[in-house]
Amino acid sequence: MQQFQKNLFYSLLFLFVSQITLFSQDEILTGFNEQIQFSKITPDYIEKSHKKAMNELDEKLKSIYNIPDEMRSFDNTIKAYDIALDKFNTLWGTIYLMANAHPDAATREAANNANITFAQYGNKLSLDEDLYRSFKEYSKSDKAKLLVGFKEKYLRESIRDFELNGFALSKEKRDELKVMRDRLSVITNAFSKNITEYQDFLIVTEDEVRGLDKDYKKARLQEDGTYKIDLSYPSYLPFMKLSESESARKALSEKYLNRAADKNLVMLEKMALNRLEMANFLGYNSYAEYTLETRMAKNPATVWEFENGLIEKVKEKGKADFEELLAVKREKTGNDTVSVVNGWETSYYDNILNKEKYQVDGEKVKEYFELNNVLDGLFQITQSLFGVEYKKVENASVWHKDVTMYEVVDNGEIIGRFYLDLYPRDNKFGHAACFPIQKGMMTDKGYQIPTAALECNFPEPTEDAPALMTHEEHGQVQTFFHEFGHVLHNMLTRSEMSGFSGTSVSRDFVEAPSQIFENWTWDYESLKLFAKHYKTGEVLPIDLYEKMVAAKNVGSGIATLGQIFYGTIDLTIHDKYNPNEARTTTDIVKELQNKILFTPYREGTHFQAAFGHLNGYAASYYGYLWSKVYAQDMYSIFEEKGILNPEVGKRYRDLILAPGADKEPMELVKEFLGRDPNAEAFYKSLGL
Repeated sequence: MQQFQKNLFYSLLFLFVSQITLFSQDEILTGFNEQIQFSKITPDYIEKSHKKAMNELDEKLKSIYNIPDEMRSFDNTIKAYDIALDKFNTLWGTIYLMANAHPDAATREAANNANITFAQYGNKLSLDEDLYRSFKEYSKSDKAKLLVGFKEKYLRESIRDFELNGFALSKEKRDELKVMRDRLSVITNAFSKNITEYQDFLIVTEDEVRGLDKDYKKARLQEDGTYKIDLSYPSYLPFMKLSESESARKALSEKYLNRAADKNLVMLEKMALNRLEMANFLGYNSYAEYTLETRMAKNPATVWEFENGLIEKVKEKGKADFEELLAVKREKTGNDTVSVVNGWETSYYDNILNKEKYQVDGEKVKEYFELNNVLDGLFQITQSLFGVEYKKVENASVWHKDVTMYEVVDNGEIIGRFYLDLYPRDNKFGHAACFPIQKGMMTDKGYQIPTAALECNFPEPTEDAPALMTHEEHGQVQTFFHEFGHVLHNMLTRSEMSGFSGTSVSRDFVEAPSQIFENWTWDYESLKLFAKHYKTGEVLPIDLYEKMVAAKNVGSGIATLGQIFYGTIDLTIHDKYNPNEARTTTDIVKELQNKILFTPYREGTHFQAAFGHLNGYAASYYGYLWSKVYAQDMYSIFEEKGILNPEVGKRYRDLILAPGADKEPMELVKEFLGRDPNAEAFYKSLGL
């Protein structure tokens, strides 16, 4: 009878912990599967809620610690932890988004401060001896040894991560490690904040905007007749491609390549030094060696082999691309002896090359890619492929008037929510990215539906002009499809564990489910669904499409070498660099650019200061090309059986998107392909 009472007590205790986690309400994160009230977020709310969240999680974890060893189970220890951490992470995801997207400066500042505290709390959690002991004790039980599938993987990887975080160290050493991690959290948050908040611009004359269309000029016209060109993508990229003024392009690119350099060159040195010290403290030779242990690649040697092998494979195509650009420059300048194409010239001459040799005028092509049409096509394709429906929610609670919210519906049931924040504004996240907010997971009340936001910087429509998007390799249309792939990975997950949900997969696989969707922007069967002239409604003509495809891989070698360059900078800083040496990160950029690229390094520039991936993707930027190998291989199945084939779409949804991290990435890919993966489709996609 006494044992029965103990069982009942701990069952009720677990129920209490899970219920309070799921259903404790506040004014922003309301009840189970209800909308987040973003419009009500204030600095005061952020200040109070983030402290409360840490206190609540502490109490819930204590309940887990206090369970006697013989009473531990997967549900009352591992699942209880996953549930408790999920509520905490949902608030963190909400506040992290506000730091990058909220229009109010005080709210962003409060969110940035909270993010530092959250990160430091996360460091404490990763070194929580009682939590580690709870997991370790359970892992030794007979019940734990019978675990299979995602439960076995979750327990094994959790213990692995604890031990990577220093549980082979003494308590005193772990306390030292926490200080290191806390210091690093402050540095990395400042690095990102400096990029987001950096603003600069170039004032140019009428002569210097020659080549740009009237709508572009009208949007940037000043009262004195000059033009203000900021550094956001919709301003910078067209100017670099179309302005006939070389001096203006050179001046603007210098500003662009020095974004946040006033603060972040020092911050990057600190970040690299702290990461190296932490890795050495844990017994690793480099931060890359430490972090890659949990990736598909496993170690830096594998990544170096991958990057260097790609250079050899792509260099010849890159050389041919460069010679094409050089020929254009020689013709346009009348100088047959010129042998260099500079960074501020590549987009300009590439545009001329496409227009004159390949007869593809990017500005004319844009007329077939009005933003709303692209959005409709993206929605139509993905809804059809995956058997879902997106319903716009009117009067949704959002953080800015331009933000829209959609519910993902499957057979009448809401299975996810996502937000679209598409246009640039001051102090907003400067690129395009998916921000997960709430993860999907199984609860005793049903499946918790995931929530995510898509932050972009696409052109905004005006009274006189629609929002026309660039369509080219790495253009805005392709970016939209890519980032929506991340949204879908979050929306269509069915993982039972929050920690395995959606994009919680290995960092060097996470880009594959997004990169695969870029292919739908290049197939005529899908393009004709949405590529329609913004004035006439005419579908993209087949002859223009064929010219676009012929020009698709113009510059593919240069572009791929660019990705290798970024990945190699990242890997060098985190594997072969000591900030205590005389060599600087600028020295690294100069050396690698002159070695890998055909455009020479430009003295006085420091692009790495605004290379935000050095924060979130530290030692993992290689994952973009690594995962693209798998993305292109998986797309070959769609090519074979129909890119709009809902049966293939369902199989992809079930085998790749739904599991999240429940299985190893290679296992997912092999199951979908029905064979071992290979790089043939990847090289074909580059025109090799």
